[in-house]
Amino acid sequence: MMQQAFNFDALTPDFMWYALESIGIRAESGLLPLNSYENRVYQFTDEERQRYVVKFYRPQRWSKEQILEEHKFTCELLEADVPVAPPIQLNGETLHHYQGYMFALFASVGGRQFEVDNFDQLEGVGRFLGRIHKVSSVYQFQHRPTIGLEEYLYQPRKLLENSTFIPMHLESAFFNDLDMLITELETHWHNQHQVIRLHGDCHPGNILWRDGPMFVDLDDSRNGPAIQDIWMLLSGERHDKLAQLDTILEAYQEFSQFNSSELKLIEPLRGLRMVHYMAWLAKRWEDPAFPIAFPWFADPKYWENQVLSFKEQIAALNEPTLSLSPQW
Repeated sequence: MMQQAFNFDALTPDFMWYALESIGIRAESGLLPLNSYENRVYQFTDEERQRYVVKFYRPQRWSKEQILEEHKFTCELLEADVPVAPPIQLNGETLHHYQGYMFALFASVGGRQFEVDNFDQLEGVGRFLGRIHKVSSVYQFQHRPTIGLEEYLYQPRKLLENSTFIPMHLESAFFNDLDMLITELETHWHNQHQVIRLHGDCHPGNILWRDGPMFVDLDDSRNGPAIQDIWMLLSGERHDKLAQLDTILEAYQEFSQFNSSELKLIEPLRGLRMVHYMAWLAKRWEDPAFPIAFPWFADPKYWENQVLSFKEQIAALNEPTLSLSPQW
């Protein structure tokens, strides 16, 4: 039997107010929506003028056990003095339930945007990533998935094939080049790396800067190679990426050893993310928030550009791997 599609229509201000009241929190201000598409996240002030953030999880995405693993991981990091935003425990629980929704409460934390071109900040991020991975390497997630070809390539390929997004005149070229990319990714992907718990989505938008980095939104936490939490911080030309990589890893290795063979996974991981991202948008398109936030996804020009992106990524996979300075 097909699983019923879910939407967030029930999340009216009154509904959320009663959900918060059910855990003893009375919202006094309006609930300000924050930038989140997979879940629904709101900032508010309670009757004691404390600022909070409440996250309503998208049902049918993570199980209760998977969400609690994320919460436990976040709390472990906090205990190790890693700057993260943990869920608040109320009545002995971090995950709460109200009329079919699961939700969690967090303290509202502020900060500036992390500056990817600031090498002092990159060093700070590298140091704390080393600390995160020191904690995360102790054991693996038991309920959350591990990054691999099935979730990131094969399932997305099937979903895109069954969708109506690719313009008819592009279908042949699109799937031909997508299959070429998948073949290349199969060739370059390897499982000889150590599998650890990851932030999972460690891009600059998920790092705030206060007196140091603050890591937020561990919603995509899963098992995988350490380089997954590093490669999305690299940008620019090859020489820029090399300088950024050296800065991050010099600080990282104060706390965790880095296996340089994982550098070979940077471009495969980029290719996996590219395919997974397209399928994610297609899968969520019935959520009204998505056409508003990503109108270009339904434009034929976007799909034409993807065909070109496949070719570019195939070329990137066959370029020399980023290498560290001789000191490594």
